[in-house]
Amino acid sequence: MLDSLAQALSEAEQNQISLGELALRKEVERGTRPRAAIVAGLQRALDVMREARARGLKGDVRSVSGLVGGDAHKLARSVRGPLQGTVFVDALAGALAVQEVNAAMGVIVAAPTAGAAGVLPGVLLALADRAQAPDDALVRALAAAGLVGAVIAQRASLSGAEGGCQAETGAAAAMAAAAGVELLGGTSAAAVDAVGLAMQGTLGLVCDPVGGLVEVPCVFRNATAASIALAGIEMALAGVRIPIPADEIIDAMAEIGRTMDARYRETAGGGLAATPTGRRLARGRLGPVRGA
Repeated sequence: MLDSLAQALSEAEQNQISLGELALRKEVERGTRPRAAIVAGLQRALDVMREARARGLKGDVRSVSGLVGGDAHKLARSVRGPLQGTVFVDALAGALAVQEVNAAMGVIVAAPTAGAAGVLPGVLLALADRAQAPDDALVRALAAAGLVGAVIAQRASLSGAEGGCQAETGAAAAMAAAAGVELLGGTSAAAVDAVGLAMQGTLGLVCDPVGGLVEVPCVFRNATAASIALAGIEMALAGVRIPIPADEIIDAMAEIGRTMDARYRETAGGGLAATPTGRRLARGRLGPVRGA
């Protein structure tokens, strides 16, 4: 098991392979499944991601409360925004689509959690569509994302209840950034840089679900995290490097999570959940807010 991205980068460079290929080889070394079964599992995850995005983009799914749903369709069809027709909007719409399906109790891939499930498919599928990337490249990109998520889980947390939303959508943005660089043919070093560039932008992000449900602001925050991942990809591929190593940024996230007030760790006791409107919505449509 790799316990740092520095170690992963060192091994990838020594073997002249990508992070995704390294992840696949490491999984084979564990001895639990042959490579074909690992690849098949990732392909299945990819298929579920595609299905969820397609369903959400139709615009006919609604969350249990009715507060969210249909916005992915609006964004994908809009002609008013200054970035319409770009991969940026495609990624945001895809992230919203998958998360709307999650809020409607549909089938998604927790990547790394259900509450952050839209970021990775939103970014990765948008890039793949533009690049006309084959599925084997997407599978390696998912493997790279999994490696990053595993390191974050080991060094910090992927739980909003433990570390705030920085541990969920922040981790998802980091995973999507690495996957995007992998997909677009960037180096392993660039992929690790993208992780750091994305994660630094989410440090301190609180988990404040209105009424305790993964709807508001969670659905919209997935789109925001997708934009942060794209920023990390763009900068890393241009050769931008953040001076703080990615592992240290992950460690900083862990420290911030440990010291974060409990109100901001999925308790619905602070942040947007505690605003007057958040409390009103919780009482009227989502059930009582904890501590209200």
